[in-house]
Amino acid sequence: MQAAIDAYNGTGGLVIRYNGMFDFRTIPDACTQWKKAKGAIVEIKNKGNITIEGSNGSAANFGIAVKGGATNVIIRNMTIGLLPGSIDAIGIEGQSGKFPGYVWIDHNTLFSSLAECPGAGDLEFDGLVDNKAGAHHITYSYNYIHDHHKVGLIGSSDSDASDRYITFHHNYYKNVGSRLPLQRGGYTHIYNNLYSDIKTSGINVRMQGYSLIESNYFENSQNPVTSRDSDVLGYWELRNNNIKTPADFNTYGINWVASDSKPSRDATDWVTTSHLPVGIPYSYTPDAPACLKQKLPAVAGAGTSLAKLSCK
Repeated sequence: MQAAIDAYNGTGGLVIRYNGMFDFRTIPDACTQWKKAKGAIVEIKNKGNITIEGSNGSAANFGIAVKGGATNVIIRNMTIGLLPGSIDAIGIEGQSGKFPGYVWIDHNTLFSSLAECPGAGDLEFDGLVDNKAGAHHITYSYNYIHDHHKVGLIGSSDSDASDRYITFHHNYYKNVGSRLPLQRGGYTHIYNNLYSDIKTSGINVRMQGYSLIESNYFENSQNPVTSRDSDVLGYWELRNNNIKTPADFNTYGINWVASDSKPSRDATDWVTTSHLPVGIPYSYTPDAPACLKQKLPAVAGAGTSLAKLSCK
């Protein structure tokens, strides 16, 4: 795969179909896997119009990195899990004054483990879907993300908080720790996602970031919407989620644990703190949250033939 990307001139268009296999049952101990040296990473750097698409039934034990001035990149139908060492499953990162953009991460299954490895804290594995250093105009759709501590950050530090635009829709998060996403600055539209069994915190909007959180389904989760662990708060607009008022918290198994960081704010009153100050540049029709609960798990992730949700 890397040889094909390196040989490509970077403009005309390249589609790679991945047929490789990996048996995750050969990794009996997640902690041993995490302690290994960093594994292989396929790198797309400063090139455009590239698609990597896994065939149904394929599986990978390597990461994919989109770097520098890469643009118009699609990664879909990949199953990536239990990566050796501390590497991202799919990482998007600016380099040398160039910023990747217009990236679509669609119908992938990404995971590691929630094992508590001695001496590691919650850092057994790196992020699954991190984007940072000016990466912009990214869409994450129909991914199944499960069994991982820190899922995805936007911005590597509080100084990495540019005006980027990122959409998350129809993703299924199951049995995960936090960073769904961790948003520093910028603007996100987070709609029609299913959040189930969040262990620590969910959508964490920081550093004057704005998020429109719309028509999602939250259940059995801790701190599903929050702003914590930075010097400056972020803002959210809550619209038509399954939770309407704090009276719904018990119904859906929502609990809150206050942060020790200051300043911090949790959505314990479940009210909008600020409306999204930019327009949505695409047309969309949100599905009802109840339909997500019932039908999204069957169509999210790899191996679904890129199926879409139908709530009719």
